[in-house]
Amino acid sequence: MDDELAARSLGALSQVHRLKAFRALVVAGTQGLTPGVLSEQLGISPASMSFHLKELLFAGLVSQSRDGRHLVYRAAFDRMNDLMGFLTSHCCEGRPCALAAPSCHG
Repeated sequence: MDDELAARSLGALSQVHRLKAFRALVVAGTQGLTPGVLSEQLGISPASMSFHLKELLFAGLVSQSRDGRHLVYRAAFDRMNDLMGFLTSHCCEGRPCALAAPSCHG
């Protein structure tokens, strides 16, 4: 991951509704959620949710697929893990700082 991609990802997550939506998609796992379910869970209007999901999609933090008439969004775990690796790649002057958290999707 390069600086520009990391900045785009972090910028997308810097808005509270997008951060909440992304976290809800992480919890949902590979099943994902529809915009309607996300909107209801988070108390965000459907139009606003659509806008925020497009921003997360542009940043590569979520994927989108069609299931019949519905769109399903899923967290892009590979991108999330890349971002976490980018943020911690030079931690503690190259020495191990802490035990790595177990990966639930690795």
